[in-house]
Amino acid sequence: MLAKRIIPCLDIKDGQTVKGINFVNLRQAGDPVELARAYSEQGADELVFLDITASFEGRKTFTELVKRIAANISIPFTVGGGINELSDVDRLLNAGADKISINSSAIRRPELIDEIAGNFGSQVCVLAVDAKQTEKGWWCYLNGGRIETDKELFSWSKEGQERGAGEILFTSMDHDGVKTGYANEALGELSDTLSIPVIASGGAGAKEHFRDVFLQGKADAALAASVFHFGEIKIPDLKSYLCAQGISIRMMK
Repeated sequence: MLAKRIIPCLDIKDGQTVKGINFVNLRQAGDPVELARAYSEQGADELVFLDITASFEGRKTFTELVKRIAANISIPFTVGGGINELSDVDRLLNAGADKISINSSAIRRPELIDEIAGNFGSQVCVLAVDAKQTEKGWWCYLNGGRIETDKELFSWSKEGQERGAGEILFTSMDHDGVKTGYANEALGELSDTLSIPVIASGGAGAKEHFRDVFLQGKADAALAASVFHFGEIKIPDLKSYLCAQGISIRMMK
């Protein structure tokens, strides 16, 4: 059984780490380079950096900040935000990213998934999906959750897999920052639907939520932000807890 992964997420706005609730009411959470270095040293399995307003503001991700973070960590590093074409992917990989996360740009032009997978390999392409449960089911949103689309969570994720995405990063917008647990029912269905790894995002507030997302949600990795940024859960403590629960996890040597 593959070890489950713990992934801190740096949501970046104006060069600083921020965190909100349901994608709004953002507050400062610290210097991204310092946080990244600390997470790498604490035994995080990977790190995700999302320039959360790049698509909305129509600009490119901060390349210099990506370089500074990459120079300070020794774990795989995924970067997302404002990635619209292959030259963006090339630029960020050269800056030190290991994987690229695309969301709004993929919904607008799904062929981008094929292009990234074809040119750089599926392992580089993470399809991020921001979805909300509505009367008609789980529906996808773009531009940081601002615009509803015509994409349904499960069918869009399946299409992403078929086009060559190597992983799906699913954020439940209703659970984001609320700290009451992940969207385990939807995650479980998504994991059963797909053959590629699913990263769960949105809802972490206690160690038990990580246990549940792996056992009930069948997630391959759990992403969280504020519980790590504000010191509510320490990564070494979380890993020890999960290990004691019988969950396969990479421990620091």
